[in-house]
Amino acid sequence: MACVYRVPPRVSLVVSVALFSLVSLTAASCDGENNDIGLGNAGRADVIEVVDAPATVTARAAATLTAAADGTLVSLSVKPGDTVTAGQVLAVIDSPSAQQRLTAAGEALDALKGARGGGGGIRNLSATQKKTDDAAAKAFADARGAAQRIADQTVRAALLHQIDLAERTYQEAAASARALITAVQRGLASVDRAMSALTAAQRAQAQAAYDLARSTVDALTLRAPVAGVVQPGGTSAASAPSITDLLGAAGAGAAGATVDVPQQSGPGVDPAVPVGGRVAAGTAILTVVDVSELGLMAEVDETDVLLVQPGVAARVELDAAPGATYEATVTSADVLPTASARGGVSYRSRLKLGAGRYADGRPAPTPRPGMNAVAHLEVRSIRDAVTVPAAAVFNVGGNDVVWLVRAGKAVQTPVSIGVSGQDRVQVLTGVADGDRLVVRGTDKVKQGMDLRR
Repeated sequence: MACVYRVPPRVSLVVSVALFSLVSLTAASCDGENNDIGLGNAGRADVIEVVDAPATVTARAAATLTAAADGTLVSLSVKPGDTVTAGQVLAVIDSPSAQQRLTAAGEALDALKGARGGGGGIRNLSATQKKTDDAAAKAFADARGAAQRIADQTVRAALLHQIDLAERTYQEAAASARALITAVQRGLASVDRAMSALTAAQRAQAQAAYDLARSTVDALTLRAPVAGVVQPGGTSAASAPSITDLLGAAGAGAAGATVDVPQQSGPGVDPAVPVGGRVAAGTAILTVVDVSELGLMAEVDETDVLLVQPGVAARVELDAAPGATYEATVTSADVLPTASARGGVSYRSRLKLGAGRYADGRPAPTPRPGMNAVAHLEVRSIRDAVTVPAAAVFNVGGNDVVWLVRAGKAVQTPVSIGVSGQDRVQVLTGVADGDRLVVRGTDKVKQGMDLRR
């Protein structure tokens, strides 16, 4: 009978704590065929099943501050590594073009606020409407073009949303004006009413232009959207993980959190923009990282994710701190999958990262966002269970079996496995505490083989 070793469906690390010495390996002569067969005993032990998952240290929140318009960085009130509070002014950009647009928009709005409908013929109304529509279309197109130059996706999306709302407001006012102009042409409304509606549309367009210009000028004063530590520019290298990937569960929805803004990188290159330096719209000036609460983003293989639930404890090892172990707790697991770095399907799980210690009790250093780690997720555990060495269990025809020793003879016996481990596994049925069984060389054993010493 051909015996196939049982291959665990995942790579896992299991810590098994035996209550007493359970296994004694002995050589047994098997009809003279092979002497490399080891025997042992089933016994009671504690077993913890652990799933290994590659992980990255995450920050609680992060925000990259970018230039809202072309200009010059005129002041910088912080230096790299400074701790700042939310709302603190970090830098100021001078943009004469943005100021000019705000002044012009304000003047146009003021002129329209006092305007009243009246005078002019039908032809003048239609021409004025077309002129207003053309000006509005150009203004909104220019605003979208400026927004698209913002590399910060969150800021860009907010600006585009503001532009969309302003354009809808104008379109509603313009539609009313067009309807009244049509009514005037048919003799159903007065020219004064149409002029009033047209003026209202012009005011809507002027107000939108002013609001957008005001927002741009206000954004030239860069304030920290979150409390944290400052670093210049965006992320330091194109190969680095994006800011979004460096955020934990709390940071993922934080206002101002952004994706990676490409910067120059390499030996001797400082991503900082110097005071007095020219900046373009979308240039990353500073990034604020909230490290008050660190977390982990772990990639759990699809074969393991159903075992990973909120509250599961984990031990964490960092590449940057050899010999140190950190505590962590699972807070959530994604429902939708992502492409695994190993080529399969994985699910992102978020963990809250605690303090770490070395084996001698010394406190471990505080990790930094982006550091590589391995999370050992303790997904299942059992105390004082009947266990056998993991090597004793193999698979035949899709069923788990072991070789029990009955009256000195090998007897193939089906078993049901509970908590699985690298060293020992829980046996639910088929084996009793103290049973003798083959624990090494199972592929060399045959039914009825004499295993007496």
